[in-house]
Amino acid sequence: MIIIVESGATKSDWRLIAPSGEQLQRKLLAGINVSTASMEHNLETIAAGLQEFGREALDGIYFYTAGIVTQEIRTQLESLIRSRASVGEVEICTDLVAAARAVCGHEPGIAAIIGTGSNTCFYDGSDVSQKVRSGGYVIGDEGGGAALGKLFLADYIKGLVPSDVASDFESRYDSSYEGIVAGVYRSESPAGFLGSFAPFILSHYGSSEYVRELVDGNFRSFIRRALKRYDTARYPVGVVGGFGCACKDIFVRLCSEEGVRTGCFLPEPIDGLIKYHSL
Repeated sequence: MIIIVESGATKSDWRLIAPSGEQLQRKLLAGINVSTASMEHNLETIAAGLQEFGREALDGIYFYTAGIVTQEIRTQLESLIRSRASVGEVEICTDLVAAARAVCGHEPGIAAIIGTGSNTCFYDGSDVSQKVRSGGYVIGDEGGGAALGKLFLADYIKGLVPSDVASDFESRYDSSYEGIVAGVYRSESPAGFLGSFAPFILSHYGSSEYVRELVDGNFRSFIRRALKRYDTARYPVGVVGGFGCACKDIFVRLCSEEGVRTGCFLPEPIDGLIKYHSL
């Protein structure tokens, strides 16, 4: 049996998987992100998960989370896991590797994360071998929900949003300049704040030329600045992320116009990871 853990900032998804690929147990715990959350918090969550899934003999534990940037972090996490469980193989991977394995399996391809933020890589069939740096929501994350929210708010505070869309926005949110600035610069999650406006913006996609140009421009920037840095003529792009899946039809059309082929779309990588580790 194996354990697969796929974690974001808000939750970690733990699955116990039989050799046949059957899911035996699932548990949702607190999120784990070693770049933004304290290591004490991360270690407590991992320890709780291992206690919940405690088995005398596990063939492997495969752990996917953001912020795995040094070998020291990998070593620390693996030491904790081995101190709490009898396990054969332990693999600590980034969320980008999780996305790539989920959409590409054991074959080479291009993987894209399109959620609140965005990220991309070329996957050679076993690991990430090329990556265009994202830059985060301040200087990058093109294509993601936060980037779209930032574009919209930047237009709104300058009076550039058409009146019908602006009026609807004002009826739903705190549209004061002070409220917007506080949300962007003083909230606990500025990217989350910016991304929270994406569903509202998309609700006007069919009726507003301004919104269509805004959404399409956000994706075209992502396609041109990130995806087309890879060999898109040879390999398709697989997408992981709720925002990318919500905009699948738009994104596929724009990719086609840019000469980029798309593959599978997954809201979350976990189902693809179960398949990857069961083959």
